[in-house]
Amino acid sequence: MRFCTATFVVLSCCFALSGCTQQRGNVADAGSVWVVESPSTRLYLCGTIHLLRAQDYPLPAAYESAYAASQRLVFELPPGADKGAQLAKQMADAGRIRDGRNLFDLVDQQTADATRAWARRRGVSMDLMRAFQPWFAALTVAATEYQAAGAEPGRGVDVFFENKAAQDKKPGEGLETVQQQIALFSELPESRQTELLSQTLAEVEALSGQFGEMVSAWRSGDIEALNKLLFEEAERYPDLMEVFLFHRNEAWMSRLEQLLAGKENVMVLVGAGHLGGDRGLIKLLTRRGYRVKPYVAAQ
Repeated sequence: MRFCTATFVVLSCCFALSGCTQQRGNVADAGSVWVVESPSTRLYLCGTIHLLRAQDYPLPAAYESAYAASQRLVFELPPGADKGAQLAKQMADAGRIRDGRNLFDLVDQQTADATRAWARRRGVSMDLMRAFQPWFAALTVAATEYQAAGAEPGRGVDVFFENKAAQDKKPGEGLETVQQQIALFSELPESRQTELLSQTLAEVEALSGQFGEMVSAWRSGDIEALNKLLFEEAERYPDLMEVFLFHRNEAWMSRLEQLLAGKENVMVLVGAGHLGGDRGLIKLLTRRGYRVKPYVAAQ
């Protein structure tokens, strides 16, 4: 089973427990960074991975260069929104089942058996799993597996630059709110939540090796290779793709165009899966007449 669509979905938001026509080729450590030019400013479109390992640092030089050239940063969530116990409480409250049923009442027998087997293998409390909706269980599975592979939200690209901007007193903002991101999951129909949990459980078997491939594609700026890893089975989940990827890309465009009409250079950090493809941010901006090209850090 490939690292693909379902796993991307559970990592598509910053708090997840986190085909481009202009290829740059296989340039090692070029970074997944593009520059969007308007008559008045530059927007540095930086593809991120929300969970990384210690070995994935330092980041490609293009990220530091884009940061140095920018007066403002834009993230998926406002700076500080995903820190502290309050966010965890909001997520748990939204994910908790409150109608007397439990997780195993909501999913089919095969998914229930797979969830129990996974929880036993990872030493996760069955009472904990039983209390939550399938979407929250999928987040728990993904978070646990990525942490086992050494990848953590605290090492994500977004967090790295959020902390750096706070130290340098650079202003930042978010494209979405925590409530909006939680709603993406909590408003899924139960059948789709079950599908998400089932596929996540299947994909984690190959997660460790596929995660290394994903990071390599991201570091080299090979968005087409990255998209293939993430979305190999995307046609099986058209509604999930609409909710977690395409609708969000389109919703962000109005703010990106406002920034392009301003006079400040801006570093925009969003999950790398949002960049490529026919409905990715690069294509959406190009269709609106903006010049978008790979960004290479000055030597």
